[in-house]
Amino acid sequence: MTNVSGPAPGRPAGRSALPSPGRLGLLEKSAADDLARLGWNDKAAIDVLWSLSRSPDADLALRTLTRLYAEVGAEEWSEIDAAIRADKGFRGRLFAVIGSSDALADHLVAEPASWRLLLDDELPDRDEIDRLMLESVDAIAEPGELEKGNRIHRAGLTGPKAVVALRLAYRNLMLRLAAHDVASTVEDEPVMWFPEVGAYLADMADAALTAALAVAYREVCGDKPIPVRLAVIAMGKCGARELNYVSDVDIIFVSEPADGVAARIAGEMMRVGSLAFFEVDAALRPEGKAGALTRTLESHVAYYKRWAKTWEFQALLKARAMTGDMQLADDYIAAVKPMVWQAAEREDFVPEVQAMRRRVESLVPEDLRARNLKLGSGSLRDVEFAVQLLQMVHGRIDESLRVMPTVDALAALTAGGYVGRDDGANLGASYQFLRLLEHRLQLQRLSRTHLLPEFDDDEGMRWLARAAHIRREGELDATGVLREQIRHQSLRVRRLHEKLFYRPLLEAATRFNTQELTLSDSSAERRLAALGYAKPDRAMNHIRALSNAPGRRGQIQLLILPQLLETISRTPDPDAGLLNYRRLCDVMEDADWFLRLLRDDGVVAQRLMKVLGTSEYIANMLMRSPEVIHQYSDGPDGPKLCDVRPEDVAKGLIASTVRQQDLKRAVAAARSHRRAELVRIASADVLGLMDVPQVCRALSSVWAAVLNAALTVVINASEAERGEPAPARIAVIGMGRLGGGELGYGSDADVLFVCQPNPDVDEAAAVRWSQTIAENVRTMLGSPSDDPPLEVDTGLRPEGRNGKVVRTLTAYAAYYDQWAQPWEIQALLRAHQVAGDENLGIDFLHMADRIRYPAGGVSAEAVKEIRRIKARVDAERLPRGADPATHTKLGRGGLADIEWTVQLLQLRYAHRYRSLHNTSTLESLDAIGAAELLGENDVALLKDAWITATKARNALVLVRGKPIDQLPGPGRQLRQIAYAAGWPQDQAAEFLEHYLRVTRRAKAVVLKVFGV
Repeated sequence: MTNVSGPAPGRPAGRSALPSPGRLGLLEKSAADDLARLGWNDKAAIDVLWSLSRSPDADLALRTLTRLYAEVGAEEWSEIDAAIRADKGFRGRLFAVIGSSDALADHLVAEPASWRLLLDDELPDRDEIDRLMLESVDAIAEPGELEKGNRIHRAGLTGPKAVVALRLAYRNLMLRLAAHDVASTVEDEPVMWFPEVGAYLADMADAALTAALAVAYREVCGDKPIPVRLAVIAMGKCGARELNYVSDVDIIFVSEPADGVAARIAGEMMRVGSLAFFEVDAALRPEGKAGALTRTLESHVAYYKRWAKTWEFQALLKARAMTGDMQLADDYIAAVKPMVWQAAEREDFVPEVQAMRRRVESLVPEDLRARNLKLGSGSLRDVEFAVQLLQMVHGRIDESLRVMPTVDALAALTAGGYVGRDDGANLGASYQFLRLLEHRLQLQRLSRTHLLPEFDDDEGMRWLARAAHIRREGELDATGVLREQIRHQSLRVRRLHEKLFYRPLLEAATRFNTQELTLSDSSAERRLAALGYAKPDRAMNHIRALSNAPGRRGQIQLLILPQLLETISRTPDPDAGLLNYRRLCDVMEDADWFLRLLRDDGVVAQRLMKVLGTSEYIANMLMRSPEVIHQYSDGPDGPKLCDVRPEDVAKGLIASTVRQQDLKRAVAAARSHRRAELVRIASADVLGLMDVPQVCRALSSVWAAVLNAALTVVINASEAERGEPAPARIAVIGMGRLGGGELGYGSDADVLFVCQPNPDVDEAAAVRWSQTIAENVRTMLGSPSDDPPLEVDTGLRPEGRNGKVVRTLTAYAAYYDQWAQPWEIQALLRAHQVAGDENLGIDFLHMADRIRYPAGGVSAEAVKEIRRIKARVDAERLPRGADPATHTKLGRGGLADIEWTVQLLQLRYAHRYRSLHNTSTLESLDAIGAAELLGENDVALLKDAWITATKARNALVLVRGKPIDQLPGPGRQLRQIAYAAGWPQDQAAEFLEHYLRVTRRAKAVVLKVFGV
């Protein structure tokens, strides 16, 4: 880490001539005149001038001194000038603070007597800080309270005068602290490290709010006895004594009793404190801003036992007795602190912690994340969040971790072996560097900021480098060094953040470094449990097996496992994810490219771990089609998973299948291609790279290709066996969702087989041959396999399951003309040619058009019958025990509702609007809207419901690995399904509520169309 503090360089050697303003870093045109006005234009002032040049902003410092000169006059200036020339310490403090802070420079000019405060080379101690703040409002201790250890005083001043007096006293203290903090940038002064500054600011805040409370007591109670006991608890950075220069001070009030008087005193204290010093915030109290401002101790304890969320226990890590009735405050700390160390055992600990982290990250706009020291990537919050989480996980057992400052907590975690020694030291150094920059940025204008200057803002970066005492290194000037350090420290924090949790787990698993303290097995399992692993003992066994792999594989695993485990822990089922990764590593034991790819391509590693922890459906197939992992990387045009054309997939699948010499090999080739495609499509789906219509079209395309390949292979085999050409042409007509190009992962392939005998061939013999071919195709594809089933369903054929599997085109036409039932006409609405002889398929569709789109529309009786059947389906088809509100297929506003509604409108109006001659539900809805058969809002509701239900149904298959239509109730499984559907884990309830709301609104449209 760059040395950002230490002795300031002395006057440049061999330079006794009076330096020019430019060489002193003075860029303003008036600099020479200002120096002359101050009497610093002769050689006697050379040391002063070189000190001035080392000020973070020499122009600001000189401008402030000139203003001070004008304010105090020549006589007092001569006293100031003498002190500057004679006392290097005073000179360093003065020049440094007025070159670092516009706001404090303004304060010095506005209160010119305050310059004398900087003569003291010692800062006031804690007692002196209290005395100065209390004296500013003539506060006197309440009789007997100091003897009890309480900090209860009553002020003599109230109202605006008290606020002004408090503000002046506090600002004078800050002037003195800041001057000592930055003095080493100008002269060889003692360095104040960040923890000292943060602790001193917390002491100032304690004293300030003690004085504000004294004013509040006077305002509310006057001279009467104080009727309540009121304790103030410091929280957050103030509680941990690591406060910023400018920060909200978070507090909680405890009172006995918690009545109106207590609330008035607390409110007045907050008002006075916020006007005089800093924003006083009580939002961390039970129920937040909606909760009572004051509560009794009993009420606090009851709330934390029954209602508190994980983040509230995390906040209590920093709770500290601050001021007021300290006995009551100590009782509060004693009552609530033990609960902090039990929070990690809560059932919802992991999702709540993950949700907190996501919420914090979402607060920062994308374009500001690189510049945000507090909340960006590789930021202060990364360190603080990780340290607090580890404290909560291990602090229940190890009391040495129960410390509040982040730096001290990190040191305790390192000493206890919960964090590697090097990692702990590096993370602590990076944290202090980033906090130093944060302090300097806030000091500049005493504003609550965490934003670094733009990287190309040379002036802003130059000032920050000088204020942080960063020097030139080699060919890099101080600004270049600062830019390099910001990148380096942020990157190091990001890397160490993931190692912080997982590197000690690997050390515990391998015990390879006897020089390092390592986690015990029980500590490692506690950590894994807190990171989301439901069976931490098994997870530890997996980690041990992976990290102890022989040879080069084990070395690579040790390198990449921290990142992989971090990603897996963010998935809804880390246990399954880690098990799947171990299984995959076993399968890929002899594939050297696999671990190298994960090591060298972070995108592949991240995507693969997300998939393995989300989808059992993908994981099981990936074991047999691991080559798809190559497609997890990005190509020149984006993710390779999406860089595939359906027609190319179909050609490749058919070609490789047809090349096989026998049916078994052909089946294996077809299954292999299909499996790889399913893995690719499902992976892109889970990773959010394909939307619902794209997924459905891709799945339909794969099914069509499989049918084409199987039909071709079976026909070729028959021709080879017969020794003559096929006696008939065969086409496969897709029905249902296959015909609409809207298949899901769990959908069967509904089809009709149609044949056309060749000329001069006996029709009966040709039909028998075609029947054999169709049965062989179904048998070939339906043979047992570990892959998702390939069920070819012919149940929609004429006469249903009692009818012939294959008919000629003429037979189909005759049947539909004479016998077609309304439901069969409805089924034809989704008929589309998908495989086999294309011309025959098109001829079938032309025949079907005459049936499904008759001139004048279908009969009123047919429409009535469709409505009757729909009512019967609603009443009878839902499986026993299913919840009609959340059954994705047959439930309220589910897929069947939407599809039947579209088809009813097609039956009624397709003869009038050719745009309704469409097998796709979504495209037909667009046509319905364009024809104004339904209002724009109704169409949008139906489309939203169809997409929502399809997404949910697909997610069910991805998570469970088998076709399921029923969404589960709230719980872990719903979180998994919501995550697979693209929702954050902590928003599973919102996912379910969205589903219910969307389908409920769609059902209203369905009922309107069906006239119910």
